[in-house]
Amino acid sequence: MSDAERLFATPAGVRLGSLELIADGKARNFVLQMKAGRFHGFVVRRGEAAFGYVDRCPHAGLPLTQTLDDYLTPDGALIACCWHGALFDPRSGACVGGPCMGQALTSWPVVVREGAIFTA
Repeated sequence: MSDAERLFATPAGVRLGSLELIADGKARNFVLQMKAGRFHGFVVRRGEAAFGYVDRCPHAGLPLTQTLDDYLTPDGALIACCWHGALFDPRSGACVGGPCMGQALTSWPVVVREGAIFTA
């Protein structure tokens, strides 16, 4: 898929599903098919909060994982890129280790309302 067909934003108000789809301290991949192409993102859950990011490493431009929903370090503390070992803060997306220091994941705005996750 070319970059032209891969989208990096979504419209607001799309219901992704119940917050319970994601175990606390885990992450989940979402692919949204839209007229212009596909959006690939993921959401990290921390308690009742959700943090969304475009599934693309700022260092290499590749998806962060080769395994579905496997975005976090084994202890669940950080987001990890499987290609180059870059580590990111799950609340801010800032790179905290690896080859992309000073960069950050692209935020995918999401909100939790009435127990469900929506794009914002």
